[in-house]
Amino acid sequence: MTQQTEKDRQFLFIEQAKEYVDKLAEQLGRRPLCNVTTFGCQMNARDSEKLSGILEQVGYELVDTEDADFVIYNTCTVRDNANQRVYGRLGFLNSMKKKKPHMKIALCGCMMQEDLVIEKIKKSYRFVDLIFGTHNIFKFAELLCTMFESDDMVIDIWKDTDQIVEDLPVERKYSFKSGINIMFGCNNFCSYCIVPYVRGRERSRNPKDIIREIENLAADGVVEIMLLGQNVNSYGKTLEEPMSFAQLLREVEKVDGIERIRFMTSHPKDLSEELIQVMKESKKICRHLHLPLQSGSTRILDAMNRRYTKEQYLAIAEKIRKEIPDMAITTDIIVGFPGETLADVEETIEVVKRVKYDNAFTFIYSKRTGTPAAAMDNQVSQEVVKEGFDKLLKIVQETARERASMLEGLTVSALVEEINEQDSSLVTGRLSNNTIVHFPGNQSFIGKIMNVKLKECRGFYYTGELVD
Repeated sequence: MTQQTEKDRQFLFIEQAKEYVDKLAEQLGRRPLCNVTTFGCQMNARDSEKLSGILEQVGYELVDTEDADFVIYNTCTVRDNANQRVYGRLGFLNSMKKKKPHMKIALCGCMMQEDLVIEKIKKSYRFVDLIFGTHNIFKFAELLCTMFESDDMVIDIWKDTDQIVEDLPVERKYSFKSGINIMFGCNNFCSYCIVPYVRGRERSRNPKDIIREIENLAADGVVEIMLLGQNVNSYGKTLEEPMSFAQLLREVEKVDGIERIRFMTSHPKDLSEELIQVMKESKKICRHLHLPLQSGSTRILDAMNRRYTKEQYLAIAEKIRKEIPDMAITTDIIVGFPGETLADVEETIEVVKRVKYDNAFTFIYSKRTGTPAAAMDNQVSQEVVKEGFDKLLKIVQETARERASMLEGLTVSALVEEINEQDSSLVTGRLSNNTIVHFPGNQSFIGKIMNVKLKECRGFYYTGELVD
């Protein structure tokens, strides 16, 4: 079935779902309330916007509280404790559902792609009404209809797919910025990571479809976009007419109205010379590159199946620092991977000192059932992990503060995102390099790119003032 035919089918189901929601509204004497709670990454956040768009279209009112008529958990399964959080929240929903039997509960996302999870939900959480995974999210309107028509739990999980169906309703969190999926799935199979098993094999969207979506967003007032993929650097490899990620960026740059382009995540093994040049020459690509390191030890990187060495990573990072001096580089680091010693952590610290990251997200290794690393017999003791983690965190924070303070006194552009949560006389803006700045302003500033003088660095954010 073509993308267009499937899209048309889903719009028919949207109309049908509207009728079911209208009947429910009649019974309740008001519009039914729906809550979508997102766990996990930007890809999940984007999926939740798609769910929210369809829910609004069929007649639900979106609310922030789980005290609603329909609650959806869009789940993450990167770490085992993410699963435990969902199970804990489901217990709370069960007591709520007993008080209002018309309430519906749905689970979707990465966690639902695991067979053991489905078995556990079928056995212990029979009150859940609808379960679907990551591959068939475009069928949401159809699944809603099935849910309304059935008294039993509806389960629709696909093991994989080559189908990409976009252009369905989307309810964006921000009117002025948006994420855009450029590819789905992952072919890397890092030994600690469950993502390729739950998101499926890598597949890229047609560039014409991506550009058309961006043009529509620009016409709707979006000024900043974030291109999303598990590994954006390998974009284009599955297309009939291959196109590199750097080439796609050049096309995106041509879209009038788009002033800022972000992307994530970049895998170091696929970061090309061509991409560095495109970033260097671009007036629109933001000065922020997220380049996960995971470990500074080549021995550990090999065990992680990362497919680059410490030296190769450093060469890429140093090339970026040389070619684009104002580029902020952030990273992910895991401490305590099976077999890691304190000497390996010292190698990671050496990389941090040399690259001087603007920020680093440091994680203690979490055994993820279903991954090769979970079966490794040389798991690291908590005492050794804590010692290495504390030492690394100290260096990460020192280098990040040093990098952040370099902008003090400069006038830079910031995209104003919201009224400051702590002080309503201030607005919060984001610089091209992803740093946050708080400065005096009002509601009318939101969604605008403004020049701000950075007055004082407060560790990881700035206070500033508007420059006319």
